[in-house]
Amino acid sequence: MTRLPLFVVLLLFSASCITRTAAEIKSLTISDDSRPMILFEKFGFTQSGHVSVSISSVAVVSSSSDPIPDPSRLGFFLMSEESLLQVVLEIEQNPNFCVLDSNYVLHLFTFHDLSPPPGSKYEHLYPVMSPNEYSLFFVNCVPETKISMKVRTEMYNLDPNGSKDYLPAGSTRLPGLYFFFSLGYLAFLGLWGYACWVNKRVVHRIHVLMAALLLMKALNLICAAEDKHYVKVTGTPHGWDVLFYIFQFIRVVLLFTVIVLIGTGWSFLKPFLQEKEKNVLMVVVPLQVLANIASIVIGETGPFIKDWVTWNQIFLLVDIVCCCAILFPIVWSIRSLRETSKTDGKAARNLAKLTLFRQFYIVVIGYLYFTRIVVFALKTIAAYKYRWVSNAAEEIASLAFYMLMFYMFRPVEKNEYFVIDEEEEEAAELALKEDDFEL
Repeated sequence: MTRLPLFVVLLLFSASCITRTAAEIKSLTISDDSRPMILFEKFGFTQSGHVSVSISSVAVVSSSSDPIPDPSRLGFFLMSEESLLQVVLEIEQNPNFCVLDSNYVLHLFTFHDLSPPPGSKYEHLYPVMSPNEYSLFFVNCVPETKISMKVRTEMYNLDPNGSKDYLPAGSTRLPGLYFFFSLGYLAFLGLWGYACWVNKRVVHRIHVLMAALLLMKALNLICAAEDKHYVKVTGTPHGWDVLFYIFQFIRVVLLFTVIVLIGTGWSFLKPFLQEKEKNVLMVVVPLQVLANIASIVIGETGPFIKDWVTWNQIFLLVDIVCCCAILFPIVWSIRSLRETSKTDGKAARNLAKLTLFRQFYIVVIGYLYFTRIVVFALKTIAAYKYRWVSNAAEEIASLAFYMLMFYMFRPVEKNEYFVIDEEEEEAAELALKEDDFEL
Protein backbone atom coordinates (compact mmCIF):
# COMPACT_ATOMS: atom_id res chain seq x y z
CA MET A 1 0.00 0.00 0.00
CA THR A 2 1.22 3.47 -0.80
CA ARG A 3 1.74 6.17 1.74
CA LEU A 4 -1.44 8.09 0.88
CA PRO A 5 -3.92 5.23 1.54
CA LEU A 6 -2.08 4.29 4.73
CA PHE A 7 -2.59 7.81 6.05
CA VAL A 8 -6.27 7.64 5.13
CA VAL A 9 -6.73 4.28 6.85
CA LEU A 10 -5.12 5.57 10.05
CA LEU A 11 -7.29 8.68 10.00
CA LEU A 12 -10.45 6.65 9.50
CA PHE A 13 -9.61 4.44 12.47
CA SER A 14 -8.78 7.50 14.58
CA ALA A 15 -12.25 8.81 13.78
CA SER A 16 -13.75 5.67 15.28
CA CYS A 17 -11.85 6.33 18.56
CA ILE A 18 -13.03 9.92 19.07
CA THR A 19 -15.34 10.01 22.06
CA ARG A 20 -15.27 13.64 23.14
CA THR A 21 -17.19 15.95 20.84
CA ALA A 22 -17.91 19.59 21.54
CA ALA A 23 -20.08 19.85 18.40
CA GLU A 24 -20.88 23.54 18.77
CA ILE A 25 -20.94 25.79 15.73
CA LYS A 26 -17.37 25.98 14.47
CA SER A 27 -15.58 28.37 12.15
CA LEU A 28 -12.22 27.05 10.97
CA THR A 29 -9.46 28.16 8.63
CA ILE A 30 -7.46 25.71 6.53
CA SER A 31 -4.23 27.09 5.05
CA ASP A 32 -2.04 25.39 2.43
CA ASP A 33 -3.05 21.92 3.63
CA SER A 34 -1.97 18.95 1.51
CA ARG A 35 -3.46 16.18 3.65
CA PRO A 36 -5.53 13.71 1.59
CA MET A 37 -8.23 13.65 4.26
CA ILE A 38 -9.25 16.00 7.07
CA LEU A 39 -11.56 14.95 9.89
CA PHE A 40 -13.63 17.84 11.24
CA GLU A 41 -15.88 16.41 13.92
CA LYS A 42 -18.18 13.60 15.00
CA PHE A 43 -21.87 13.96 15.81
CA GLY A 44 -24.75 11.73 16.84
CA PHE A 45 -27.87 12.49 14.79
CA THR A 46 -31.48 11.65 15.53
CA GLN A 47 -34.18 11.27 12.88
CA SER A 48 -34.40 15.08 12.76
CA GLY A 49 -30.68 15.73 12.33
CA HIS A 50 -29.20 18.39 10.07
CA VAL A 51 -25.71 19.37 9.00
CA SER A 52 -24.78 22.70 7.45
CA VAL A 53 -21.41 23.25 5.76
CA SER A 54 -20.32 26.63 4.46
CA ILE A 55 -16.98 27.27 2.74
CA SER A 56 -15.44 30.49 1.44
CA SER A 57 -12.10 31.92 0.32
CA VAL A 58 -11.32 28.63 -1.40
CA ALA A 59 -7.95 28.34 -3.11
CA VAL A 60 -6.46 25.21 -4.72
CA VAL A 61 -2.77 25.29 -5.56
CA SER A 62 -1.27 22.46 -7.61
CA SER A 63 2.45 21.71 -7.80
CA SER A 64 2.01 19.07 -10.51
CA SER A 65 2.10 19.51 -14.28
CA ASP A 66 -1.69 19.83 -14.34
CA PRO A 67 -2.40 23.43 -13.27
CA ILE A 68 -6.19 22.91 -13.02
CA PRO A 69 -7.11 20.09 -10.62
CA ASP A 70 -10.36 18.22 -11.14
CA PRO A 71 -12.81 19.94 -8.71
CA SER A 72 -14.95 16.81 -8.45
CA ARG A 73 -12.04 15.07 -6.68
CA LEU A 74 -12.24 17.44 -3.70
CA GLY A 75 -15.25 17.50 -1.42
CA PHE A 76 -17.06 16.80 1.85
CA PHE A 77 -18.84 13.66 3.02
CA LEU A 78 -20.29 11.99 6.12
CA MET A 79 -19.36 8.48 7.19
CA SER A 80 -20.90 6.26 9.87
CA GLU A 81 -19.13 3.75 12.12
CA GLU A 82 -20.74 0.86 10.25
CA SER A 83 -19.28 2.05 6.93
CA LEU A 84 -15.74 2.39 8.25
CA LEU A 85 -14.53 -1.15 7.58
CA GLN A 86 -16.09 -1.21 4.12
CA VAL A 87 -14.31 2.03 3.14
CA VAL A 88 -11.00 0.78 4.55
CA LEU A 89 -11.40 -2.44 2.55
CA GLU A 90 -11.98 -0.46 -0.64
CA ILE A 91 -8.83 1.58 -0.02
CA GLU A 92 -6.76 -1.55 0.64
CA GLN A 93 -7.97 -3.18 -2.58
CA ASN A 94 -7.21 -0.11 -4.67
CA PRO A 95 -4.46 2.27 -3.41
CA ASN A 96 -5.66 4.94 -5.87
CA PHE A 97 -9.27 4.71 -4.73
CA CYS A 98 -10.99 8.01 -3.89
CA VAL A 99 -13.40 7.87 -0.98
CA LEU A 100 -15.77 10.17 -2.86
CA ASP A 101 -16.46 7.22 -5.20
CA SER A 102 -17.54 4.95 -2.35
CA ASN A 103 -21.16 3.90 -1.99
CA TYR A 104 -20.73 3.60 1.77
CA VAL A 105 -20.45 7.34 2.50
CA LEU A 106 -23.01 10.14 2.43
CA HIS A 107 -21.88 12.66 -0.17
CA LEU A 108 -22.44 16.32 0.64
CA PHE A 109 -20.75 18.31 -2.12
CA THR A 110 -17.56 18.67 -4.14
CA PHE A 111 -15.70 21.73 -5.34
CA HIS A 112 -17.48 21.22 -8.66
CA ASP A 113 -20.57 22.65 -6.91
CA LEU A 114 -18.89 25.93 -6.06
CA SER A 115 -20.97 28.73 -7.51
CA PRO A 116 -20.20 30.12 -9.93
CA PRO A 117 -17.42 27.77 -11.15
CA PRO A 118 -14.63 28.23 -10.42
CA GLY A 119 -16.08 30.27 -7.55
CA SER A 120 -14.86 30.14 -4.00
CA LYS A 121 -18.08 29.99 -1.97
CA TYR A 122 -20.63 27.32 -1.15
CA GLU A 123 -23.24 26.85 1.56
CA HIS A 124 -25.89 24.20 1.95
CA LEU A 125 -28.04 22.57 4.63
CA TYR A 126 -28.44 18.79 4.49
CA PRO A 127 -31.03 16.73 6.39
CA VAL A 128 -29.69 13.45 7.77
CA MET A 129 -32.29 10.92 6.76
CA SER A 130 -30.80 7.92 8.59
CA PRO A 131 -30.17 8.56 12.33
CA ASN A 132 -26.68 7.46 13.36
CA GLU A 133 -23.33 8.80 14.49
CA TYR A 134 -21.42 10.32 11.60
CA SER A 135 -17.98 11.84 11.10
CA LEU A 136 -17.60 14.85 8.81
CA PHE A 137 -14.62 14.61 6.42
CA PHE A 138 -13.02 16.65 3.70
CA VAL A 139 -11.12 14.59 1.13
CA ASN A 140 -8.52 15.68 -1.40
CA CYS A 141 -8.04 13.01 -4.05
CA VAL A 142 -5.79 15.17 -6.24
CA PRO A 143 -2.12 14.49 -5.49
CA GLU A 144 0.31 17.35 -5.07
CA THR A 145 -2.32 19.97 -4.30
CA LYS A 146 -2.71 22.31 -1.34
CA ILE A 147 -6.06 23.59 -0.13
CA SER A 148 -6.88 26.86 1.60
CA MET A 149 -10.41 27.71 2.72
CA LYS A 150 -12.61 28.98 5.53
CA VAL A 151 -15.07 26.41 6.80
CA ARG A 152 -18.13 26.88 8.99
CA THR A 153 -19.88 23.76 10.25
CA GLU A 154 -23.17 23.50 12.09
CA MET A 155 -24.62 20.19 13.27
CA TYR A 156 -27.79 19.85 15.27
CA ASN A 157 -30.93 17.84 15.97
CA LEU A 158 -34.41 19.32 16.14
CA ASP A 159 -36.36 18.96 19.38
CA PRO A 160 -40.08 18.04 19.22
CA ASN A 161 -40.89 21.76 19.61
CA GLY A 162 -38.70 22.60 16.61
CA SER A 163 -35.78 24.20 18.48
CA LYS A 164 -32.20 23.28 17.62
CA ASP A 165 -30.16 21.03 19.92
CA TYR A 166 -26.46 21.44 19.12
CA LEU A 167 -25.34 18.62 21.41
CA PRO A 168 -25.01 15.11 19.95
CA ALA A 169 -27.79 12.66 20.73
CA GLY A 170 -25.60 10.97 23.34
CA SER A 171 -24.66 14.20 25.14
CA THR A 172 -27.95 16.08 25.33
CA ARG A 173 -28.47 15.00 28.98
CA LEU A 174 -25.09 16.23 30.18
CA PRO A 175 -26.14 19.71 31.38
CA GLY A 176 -28.62 18.24 33.87
CA LEU A 177 -26.22 15.45 34.84
CA TYR A 178 -23.35 17.81 35.65
CA PHE A 179 -25.62 20.21 37.56
CA PHE A 180 -26.98 17.34 39.67
CA PHE A 181 -23.49 16.20 40.66
CA SER A 182 -22.42 19.79 41.38
CA LEU A 183 -25.21 20.00 43.97
CA GLY A 184 -23.95 16.73 45.44
CA TYR A 185 -20.44 18.12 45.86
CA LEU A 186 -21.73 21.35 47.40
CA ALA A 187 -23.68 19.29 49.96
CA PHE A 188 -20.53 17.19 50.51
CA LEU A 189 -18.54 20.39 51.11
CA GLY A 190 -21.09 21.51 53.69
CA LEU A 191 -20.83 18.20 55.56
CA TRP A 192 -17.03 18.35 55.42
CA GLY A 193 -17.04 21.89 56.77
CA TYR A 194 -19.32 20.82 59.63
CA ALA A 195 -17.06 17.84 60.44
CA CYS A 196 -13.99 20.12 60.50
CA TRP A 197 -15.78 22.67 62.73
CA VAL A 198 -16.91 20.00 65.22
CA ASN A 199 -13.39 18.55 65.41
CA LYS A 200 -11.48 21.80 64.88
CA ARG A 201 -8.82 20.89 67.47
CA VAL A 202 -7.59 18.06 65.23
CA VAL A 203 -8.04 19.79 61.86
CA HIS A 204 -4.79 19.87 59.87
CA ARG A 205 -3.73 21.79 56.81
CA ILE A 206 -4.45 18.76 54.62
CA HIS A 207 -8.13 18.97 55.62
CA VAL A 208 -8.26 22.57 54.40
CA LEU A 209 -6.78 21.49 51.08
CA MET A 210 -9.39 18.74 50.85
CA ALA A 211 -12.16 21.31 51.37
CA ALA A 212 -10.65 23.43 48.57
CA LEU A 213 -10.65 20.34 46.35
CA LEU A 214 -14.39 19.81 46.94
CA LEU A 215 -15.09 23.46 46.14
CA MET A 216 -13.10 23.32 42.89
CA LYS A 217 -14.83 20.10 41.86
CA ALA A 218 -18.26 21.65 42.45
CA LEU A 219 -17.35 24.82 40.52
CA ASN A 220 -15.87 22.72 37.72
CA LEU A 221 -19.13 20.79 37.37
CA ILE A 222 -21.24 23.97 37.47
CA CYS A 223 -19.16 25.45 34.64
CA ALA A 224 -19.38 22.17 32.71
CA ALA A 225 -23.17 22.22 33.09
CA GLU A 226 -23.41 25.84 31.90
CA ASP A 227 -20.97 25.18 29.06
CA LYS A 228 -23.01 22.24 27.77
CA HIS A 229 -26.30 24.09 28.30
CA TYR A 230 -25.28 27.08 26.18
CA VAL A 231 -23.79 24.82 23.50
CA LYS A 232 -27.03 22.82 23.48
CA VAL A 233 -29.21 25.92 23.08
CA THR A 234 -27.08 28.34 21.04
CA GLY A 235 -24.18 26.32 19.61
CA THR A 236 -21.55 28.38 21.45
CA PRO A 237 -20.39 28.16 25.10
CA HIS A 238 -20.54 31.96 25.74
CA GLY A 239 -17.25 31.94 27.67
CA TRP A 240 -18.21 29.15 30.06
CA ASP A 241 -15.61 26.91 28.42
CA VAL A 242 -12.88 29.27 29.67
CA LEU A 243 -14.12 29.04 33.26
CA PHE A 244 -14.51 25.28 32.84
CA TYR A 245 -10.86 24.85 31.85
CA ILE A 246 -9.65 27.15 34.64
CA PHE A 247 -11.48 25.24 37.37
CA GLN A 248 -10.61 21.91 35.76
CA PHE A 249 -6.92 22.81 35.87
CA ILE A 250 -7.09 23.85 39.54
CA ARG A 251 -9.19 20.80 40.45
CA VAL A 252 -6.92 18.25 38.76
CA VAL A 253 -3.73 19.75 40.22
CA LEU A 254 -5.35 19.85 43.68
CA LEU A 255 -6.56 16.25 43.36
CA PHE A 256 -3.14 14.85 42.49
CA THR A 257 -1.51 17.06 45.14
CA VAL A 258 -3.93 15.90 47.85
CA ILE A 259 -3.39 12.24 46.93
CA VAL A 260 0.39 12.70 47.08
CA LEU A 261 0.26 14.58 50.40
CA ILE A 262 -2.09 12.04 51.98
CA GLY A 263 0.14 9.26 50.69
CA THR A 264 3.14 10.83 52.41
CA GLY A 265 1.24 11.30 55.66
CA TRP A 266 1.92 15.06 55.53
CA SER A 267 0.21 17.27 58.12
CA PHE A 268 -1.58 14.58 60.13
CA LEU A 269 1.33 12.11 60.54
CA LYS A 270 4.32 14.40 60.02
CA PRO A 271 4.72 18.16 59.48
CA PHE A 272 7.29 17.93 56.70
CA LEU A 273 8.01 16.32 53.34
CA GLN A 274 11.13 14.34 52.58
CA GLU A 275 13.22 15.23 49.57
CA LYS A 276 11.95 12.35 47.43
CA GLU A 277 8.36 13.30 48.25
CA LYS A 278 9.00 16.89 47.21
CA ASN A 279 10.45 15.57 43.96
CA VAL A 280 7.24 13.68 43.25
CA LEU A 281 5.25 16.88 43.63
CA MET A 282 7.74 18.76 41.45
CA VAL A 283 7.18 16.16 38.74
CA VAL A 284 3.41 15.72 39.05
CA VAL A 285 2.39 19.40 39.13
CA PRO A 286 4.27 20.52 35.95
CA LEU A 287 3.08 17.38 34.17
CA GLN A 288 -0.50 18.25 35.10
CA VAL A 289 0.04 21.71 33.64
CA LEU A 290 1.13 20.07 30.39
CA ALA A 291 -1.78 17.61 30.52
CA ASN A 292 -4.27 20.45 30.92
CA ILE A 293 -2.72 22.38 28.02
CA ALA A 294 -3.10 19.25 25.88
CA SER A 295 -6.70 18.83 27.09
CA ILE A 296 -7.54 22.41 26.10
CA VAL A 297 -5.97 21.99 22.65
CA ILE A 298 -7.87 18.72 22.13
CA GLY A 299 -11.17 20.14 23.31
CA GLU A 300 -11.08 23.57 21.71
CA THR A 301 -9.57 22.81 18.31
CA GLY A 302 -10.60 19.37 17.10
CA PRO A 303 -9.20 16.68 14.84
CA PHE A 304 -8.88 19.02 11.85
CA ILE A 305 -5.57 20.47 13.10
CA LYS A 306 -2.42 18.69 11.95
CA ASP A 307 -1.03 17.99 15.43
CA TRP A 308 -4.30 16.81 16.98
CA VAL A 309 -3.18 13.17 17.23
CA THR A 310 0.13 14.28 18.77
CA TRP A 311 -1.66 16.27 21.47
CA ASN A 312 -3.81 13.22 22.26
CA GLN A 313 -0.68 11.11 22.64
CA ILE A 314 0.91 13.73 24.92
CA PHE A 315 -2.20 13.83 27.11
CA LEU A 316 -2.36 10.03 27.38
CA LEU A 317 1.36 9.66 28.17
CA VAL A 318 1.38 12.44 30.79
CA ASP A 319 -1.75 11.08 32.44
CA ILE A 320 -0.22 7.59 32.73
CA VAL A 321 3.01 8.99 34.21
CA CYS A 322 1.10 11.05 36.79
CA CYS A 323 -1.12 8.12 37.76
CA CYS A 324 1.98 5.99 38.40
CA ALA A 325 3.87 8.77 40.21
CA ILE A 326 1.17 9.45 42.81
CA LEU A 327 1.30 5.81 43.96
CA PHE A 328 4.94 5.97 45.08
CA PRO A 329 4.38 8.08 48.23
CA ILE A 330 1.70 5.64 49.44
CA VAL A 331 4.07 2.71 48.95
CA TRP A 332 6.86 4.60 50.75
CA SER A 333 4.56 5.34 53.71
CA ILE A 334 3.53 1.70 53.99
CA ARG A 335 7.15 0.56 53.98
CA SER A 336 8.15 3.25 56.47
CA LEU A 337 5.36 2.27 58.87
CA ARG A 338 6.32 -1.36 58.48
CA GLU A 339 9.90 -0.62 59.48
CA THR A 340 8.82 1.62 62.35
CA SER A 341 6.56 -1.09 63.78
CA LYS A 342 9.59 -3.25 64.49
CA THR A 343 11.18 -0.73 66.85
CA ASP A 344 8.74 1.70 68.50
CA GLY A 345 6.63 -0.84 70.45
CA LYS A 346 3.29 0.58 69.25
CA ALA A 347 2.07 -2.42 67.32
CA ALA A 348 -1.67 -1.66 67.42
CA ARG A 349 -1.30 1.90 66.18
CA ASN A 350 1.12 0.90 63.45
CA LEU A 351 -1.17 -1.93 62.37
CA ALA A 352 -4.07 0.55 62.16
CA LYS A 353 -2.01 2.98 60.08
CA LEU A 354 -0.75 0.21 57.82
CA THR A 355 -4.28 -1.05 57.29
CA LEU A 356 -5.48 2.48 56.50
CA PHE A 357 -2.73 3.21 53.98
CA ARG A 358 -3.10 -0.16 52.28
CA GLN A 359 -6.84 0.45 51.93
CA PHE A 360 -6.09 3.89 50.51
CA TYR A 361 -3.65 2.37 48.03
CA ILE A 362 -6.32 -0.06 46.83
CA VAL A 363 -8.93 2.72 46.57
CA VAL A 364 -6.60 4.91 44.47
CA ILE A 365 -5.74 1.99 42.18
CA GLY A 366 -9.43 1.19 41.75
CA TYR A 367 -10.29 4.82 40.99
CA LEU A 368 -7.54 5.21 38.40
CA TYR A 369 -8.38 1.88 36.75
CA PHE A 370 -12.10 2.65 36.53
CA THR A 371 -11.83 6.23 35.26
CA ARG A 372 -9.06 5.48 32.75
CA ILE A 373 -10.00 2.03 31.43
CA VAL A 374 -13.58 1.10 32.32
CA VAL A 375 -14.97 4.52 31.40
CA PHE A 376 -13.11 4.46 28.06
CA ALA A 377 -14.52 0.98 27.40
CA LEU A 378 -18.05 2.23 28.14
CA LYS A 379 -17.55 5.14 25.72
CA THR A 380 -16.37 2.71 23.06
CA ILE A 381 -19.01 -0.01 23.35
CA ALA A 382 -22.08 2.06 24.29
CA ALA A 383 -24.52 3.00 21.55
CA TYR A 384 -24.07 6.61 20.47
CA LYS A 385 -27.43 7.62 21.99
CA TYR A 386 -26.27 6.41 25.41
CA ARG A 387 -22.81 7.97 25.42
CA TRP A 388 -23.87 10.00 28.47
CA VAL A 389 -23.84 6.77 30.53
CA SER A 390 -20.02 6.76 30.49
CA ASN A 391 -20.01 10.34 31.83
CA ALA A 392 -22.44 9.34 34.57
CA ALA A 393 -20.29 6.31 35.46
CA GLU A 394 -17.19 8.51 35.66
CA GLU A 395 -18.89 11.03 37.96
CA ILE A 396 -20.32 8.28 40.18
CA ALA A 397 -16.87 6.68 40.49
CA SER A 398 -15.29 10.06 41.27
CA LEU A 399 -17.87 10.85 43.95
CA ALA A 400 -17.41 7.40 45.50
CA PHE A 401 -13.62 7.89 45.52
CA TYR A 402 -13.90 11.33 47.15
CA MET A 403 -16.26 9.98 49.80
CA LEU A 404 -13.98 7.04 50.65
CA MET A 405 -10.84 9.18 50.73
CA PHE A 406 -12.45 11.87 52.88
CA TYR A 407 -13.95 9.30 55.26
CA MET A 408 -10.61 7.54 55.72
CA PHE A 409 -8.75 10.75 56.59
CA ARG A 410 -11.51 12.76 58.27
CA PRO A 411 -10.66 14.83 61.36
CA VAL A 412 -11.69 12.90 64.50
CA GLU A 413 -10.66 13.64 68.08
CA LYS A 414 -10.92 10.07 69.30
CA ASN A 415 -9.81 7.79 66.54
CA GLU A 416 -11.19 4.31 67.12
CA TYR A 417 -7.95 2.86 65.79
CA PHE A 418 -6.06 4.19 68.79
CA VAL A 419 -8.47 3.13 71.58
CA ILE A 420 -6.63 -0.07 72.44
CA ASP A 421 -6.07 -2.41 75.35
CA GLU A 422 -3.33 -4.89 76.18
CA GLU A 423 -4.97 -7.82 74.38
CA GLU A 424 -5.36 -5.77 71.18
CA GLU A 425 -1.71 -4.74 71.40
CA GLU A 426 -0.60 -8.38 71.59
CA ALA A 427 -2.92 -9.33 68.74
CA ALA A 428 -1.53 -6.48 66.64
CA GLU A 429 2.06 -7.58 67.28
CA LEU A 430 1.15 -11.07 66.11
CA ALA A 431 -0.59 -9.71 63.03
CA LEU A 432 2.42 -7.59 62.10
CA LYS A 433 4.65 -10.62 62.34
CA GLU A 434 2.37 -12.74 60.20
CA ASP A 435 1.44 -10.05 57.65
CA ASP A 436 4.31 -8.35 55.85
CA PHE A 437 1.99 -5.89 54.05
CA GLU A 438 3.63 -6.41 50.71
CA LEU A 439 1.76 -4.77 47.83
